[in-house]
Amino acid sequence: MRRQHLSPVPPARHLLVAGAVTVATAVGIGALAVGGGSSGGPRAHPSASGSALTKASDGLRHTSVEVSEGGCGRGWTDAARGKQVFELRNTSSRPAEVYLTNPANGAVYGEVEGLGPGTSRPLSVTLGGGSYAFVCLPEDADAVTGPTVTVPGPARGGGPAAIPVGQQDLIPPTIAYQKWVAGRMDELVRRTDALRSAIRCGDLATARAVWLPAHLVYERMGAAYGTFGDADGAINGTTAGLSDGVHDPGFTGFHRLEYGLWHGESASSLRPVADRLVRDVRGLRDDWPQERMDPADLGLRAHEIMENTVQFELTGRTDYGSGTNLATARANLDGTRAVLRRLEPLLKPRAPWLPELESDLDRTQRTLERSHHGDHWTPLDRLSRPGRQRLNADTGALVERLAQVAALMDVRRTR
Repeated sequence: MRRQHLSPVPPARHLLVAGAVTVATAVGIGALAVGGGSSGGPRAHPSASGSALTKASDGLRHTSVEVSEGGCGRGWTDAARGKQVFELRNTSSRPAEVYLTNPANGAVYGEVEGLGPGTSRPLSVTLGGGSYAFVCLPEDADAVTGPTVTVPGPARGGGPAAIPVGQQDLIPPTIAYQKWVAGRMDELVRRTDALRSAIRCGDLATARAVWLPAHLVYERMGAAYGTFGDADGAINGTTAGLSDGVHDPGFTGFHRLEYGLWHGESASSLRPVADRLVRDVRGLRDDWPQERMDPADLGLRAHEIMENTVQFELTGRTDYGSGTNLATARANLDGTRAVLRRLEPLLKPRAPWLPELESDLDRTQRTLERSHHGDHWTPLDRLSRPGRQRLNADTGALVERLAQVAALMDVRRTR
């Protein structure tokens, strides 16, 4: 998939919101609770003791909490265990992010970002016994940690928390992933050379047979596409945005060969396309050791690969005649696993739901493999209705689970 033609993907915390938020409040999925939209619900009013506490129609405790440089966390004095809602009010003149944290280790239980001046947003969390503090991070100002509040009782029953990752934490897995990509480059060159050789010899039947294995090597490298830059468009571009479609001179690479091989074009007409593809692939291999991936992007890519698989491969938008979208989806799943393996040391202490993620990956793989018959893959339009429904359900659930990875691996501001 050519990244230049994908819809913009928002930051990981927005991805989490998109998957979990209801109109009034948000419930964290897997790792963190995330604040919802502007609150239109009942407002808390200070009690005689000074605590801004009230009961709302949802039956939950609602506590009004101030967000400002001089009063971060002010208003929360009547602490209790259980599910509850904090109505976060930004009384300052700056937009702010707000975290509910464990002050001892910085673990985050819930967060709201982009809280505008004079606005209020709800944060729904479930608290067990322990110590908590709000951290307010005003735009263009230092972070402020509010007072520590102790919730009495046992810690069990509280919602999950995650210790934020920093840029330095993500450097080792990013370097490991770059090395993994480097280890695939020679195979990509070798298989692309074989594709060109078949076309040069005029053996288009062999060219069609070797096109898919070559293409799938590239498709497994999905987390690196952004770093590939313009080379990605040349190697794996589609007709999106090209005025002359499949006849546009800017349509090159694997998909241009796919179109020609499955639409009766002659070997002589495809030789220049194959020559260009080999040059671009060799250039990518030679340039890769000098490239540097952004560590902050790695967790997002783990989610983005399969999100774009659903958006492009499973809609057939990238099929130019071979009918192999499901094979590409299977390769994208391999690419997702490659990213997750490098992130595993960071995920294990933060993601108790990793076994469920592994189950989702395995289930999606089994579903895709049902369409794999030797060297042949069932085209999308020949899936049965139950088969298509199962595929949609499994990939949809996996994409939601991978959004949790993106959220956990998002580098959060801490000061």
